[in-house]
Amino acid sequence: MWAAFVGAATGLTVAPAAAEALLVIEVESGKVLFAENATQPWYPASLTKLMTTYVTLRAVKEGRITLDKPLTVSANALGQAPVKMGFPVGTVITVDNALKMMMVKSANDMAVVLAEGVGGSVENFADLMNRNAQRLGMTQTSYVNPNGLPADDQIVSARDLAILARALIREMPEYDDYWHLPGIRMGKSVQRNYNTLIGRYPGADGMKTGFICASGFNLVASATRDGRRLIAVVLGASSAAGRALKAAQLLERGFNSNGALSWLAPSLGTVDMLQPVNAAPPNLRDDMCGPHRKRPATEDEDEGTNANVTPDSPYALFLASLRAPKVKGASMLQENSNLGEPVPVFTGAKPPPPGTVQVGWGERKSDKKKTAAAKSAKDKDSKKDAAKDGKNSAASTAVSNSDAGSAPGSAPSPATPKPKPKKPAPKPAPAAAAPATNSSAQASQAR
Repeated sequence: MWAAFVGAATGLTVAPAAAEALLVIEVESGKVLFAENATQPWYPASLTKLMTTYVTLRAVKEGRITLDKPLTVSANALGQAPVKMGFPVGTVITVDNALKMMMVKSANDMAVVLAEGVGGSVENFADLMNRNAQRLGMTQTSYVNPNGLPADDQIVSARDLAILARALIREMPEYDDYWHLPGIRMGKSVQRNYNTLIGRYPGADGMKTGFICASGFNLVASATRDGRRLIAVVLGASSAAGRALKAAQLLERGFNSNGALSWLAPSLGTVDMLQPVNAAPPNLRDDMCGPHRKRPATEDEDEGTNANVTPDSPYALFLASLRAPKVKGASMLQENSNLGEPVPVFTGAKPPPPGTVQVGWGERKSDKKKTAAAKSAKDKDSKKDAAKDGKNSAASTAVSNSDAGSAPGSAPSPATPKPKPKKPAPKPAPAAAAPATNSSAQASQAR
């Protein structure tokens, strides 16, 4: 519906559906370094959460909310489809923690918690999203929900996403950490960032992944080298590893675009100058989630990529060929990621007291109770062992005292049994006279 409206307004011809959309731009200038199907309408999936973050942080900057404001999980939030945190209705969570969970785990319920907390309702928040998109010049964009779950009228383009990512970076530099967190930790539960360029690709510093069957695997990625920051957009990749590979290739192409022969390349203008096309978003459901796949594609299908990359895969070979930033002592990029420690998150209005361990989203209270019970039992066993050791020590002391005798003037210990009177030893038979013995002979008789 939105694509038809855009086409009617601009009078553009209908373009064929594209299998993939690619774009890379400079952040500072907005200059387009490469574009392919960049204005093809597309389903954004969880890239929607970039706008949810933008609207929320604008509310913070304008003083309408604070990052430590407590929000409450509603039935509507809990009812969202996975991926989600799954906290029970009534759970309190701060804006800051909801943002971290949404950006790292791509939690759909946290997006609704933020929408209701900032806009009062999902519908009101969607209006805020669309007004901000219009103000930024995102002419191909329409939002109906804050998380990107499937909806016919939830539409963007690579062009519009690059405009949004550029606005986040330039307008909100103080919040830059939100789009390149290494991961989050709560209790024993840990979630690493789905953006596998972070910690692997030299200079990678953002931003967000997304997937639904209709859209394929999407990624908005950013990276900085020698003070130059680029944004790459990939829409419709066939896998999570594939979108990371394409984004890395786009970024590498962009960073190499200032070479000696760069002036020969035709100018593509700035990102806002790219002309929209009138087309329906391609529906990749059959390709992504059809019966030909061994298992349905999901956002976290390559969740283990951070730890394990098949050495001979195209992704691993490409990463191994990349050079690290030009810093003294820098070496070739290694297969193992260097994400850093996950950031602690929590439920409640305030951090838990030191020493308190919360139940993580992948754990159950019963697990915590079992752990507590096991610890209690272990403590009891330790106390029993200590008491047993104490008794044994006392008994040993008593025996030792009976062997050594009491010190002069001390009262006999009641725990020490009185020794039985010994029978007098028989007198030795008279021996023949012998010469006087020396000290070693005396010692020998004493043993």
